[in-house]
Amino acid sequence: MREDSKGQEDGGFPVPVQASAKSATFRDAFAIGEFRALWLAYLASVAGDQLALVAVTVLVYDRTRSPLLTALAYSAGFLPWAVGGITLSRLADRYPRRTVMVACDMARVAIVALMAVPKVPLLLVVLLLAMVTLLDSPFRSARSAMLPDILTGDRYVMGTAAMTITNRTGRTLGLAGGGVAVALLGAHAALAADAATFAFSAVVVRLGVKPRPVHPRERHAEHQGSVVSRVFRNPRLRTLMLLGWLVPFYAVPEGVAAPYAHLLHGGSAATGLILAAGPAGGIVGSLTFSRLVQPDWRQHYMGPLAVVACATLALCFARPPLIASLLVFSASTVFSCYQLAANAAFVKAVPPSWRGQAFGLANGGINVGQSAWFAAAGAAASAVSPAVVIGLSGVLGAVIAASLAISLHRLPVIDPAPATVLLPRVSHCPPMR
Repeated sequence: MREDSKGQEDGGFPVPVQASAKSATFRDAFAIGEFRALWLAYLASVAGDQLALVAVTVLVYDRTRSPLLTALAYSAGFLPWAVGGITLSRLADRYPRRTVMVACDMARVAIVALMAVPKVPLLLVVLLLAMVTLLDSPFRSARSAMLPDILTGDRYVMGTAAMTITNRTGRTLGLAGGGVAVALLGAHAALAADAATFAFSAVVVRLGVKPRPVHPRERHAEHQGSVVSRVFRNPRLRTLMLLGWLVPFYAVPEGVAAPYAHLLHGGSAATGLILAAGPAGGIVGSLTFSRLVQPDWRQHYMGPLAVVACATLALCFARPPLIASLLVFSASTVFSCYQLAANAAFVKAVPPSWRGQAFGLANGGINVGQSAWFAAAGAAASAVSPAVVIGLSGVLGAVIAASLAISLHRLPVIDPAPATVLLPRVSHCPPMR
């Protein structure tokens, strides 16, 4: 279905009038100087994050020789999102977003620099890593909320695709490069280098991004409750966010990469290939979907692609050999390209005044869900075959995705292009869903 121009609304929020969408290219996105600055800062941030995780993991294992403590230290780089994703992300809506980003970066410079001091107690190092992760929530929320103000129309989708590709490439290369860097420089020197990446990011954002005032709050916002209730009460926002939260179901091979490689009689090299297969497929999917699928059709493909992204993993029930397994894992994340369309639709459905909190909730749910699901998958893989765990995860994800796809099909298709006209709320119009 498509919306008309009569001012219908979706769950109480203004709905944009359909505008003709025009395809953009990566060149169009990178032609905007502010986006280049955000992208460059993001590139440095991704590299620094991987470097810090590897350095702290090596540092903890060298001092304790405990796999359990090492795993707990590694989780300190993810679990704080359970708190920061919802609470600290509101800073991105209360203060100018460029200011929030620069302040978070400078705070992380000081924290990581302290972590790099050789005689700092190990427990304090892990706690400081958790603080760095906490600050990542308002930083990411501010950046995500600012991006639609910088990139308009289909350039936003291309910019999001560029960020996604950068993240997946950076994680793949960063973990390998981080291991080499730690081996050559040592953990403490690697942490000092990580502090330098945050300083670089702060300078680039401060000089390359224009200051923008805080978005005015809606007069009825205080009556809408928390961002959690506002998102979940709105059918469109709820469906789009839950589609985004499907990540753990199709990313589960990363969580059981080592036992799955052992099942196939492979070693560390096979584990590395399994870990790299997902990001590699994601890069292909992002490039293909953003360049070959017309903007008007992207939202139509969200539901089916989400189902296939998860359902593909059911092939693991047959315990395919390594090469075939890598193809399955890569194909699964190729179909995860639906996230680009879901992201664009989510942006259009959220009022700018609390966009940062909404992104914080969405990102926090993915990070926390991924940590919890990987832990559950690892525990299950000790009782049953890792291939069965992956297959079951895919089937469960496909069932949930199918339910969300049905809900999505009942909604009007909203043009993701920011070049739209927002109509005022009309009290007598029923919610669209």
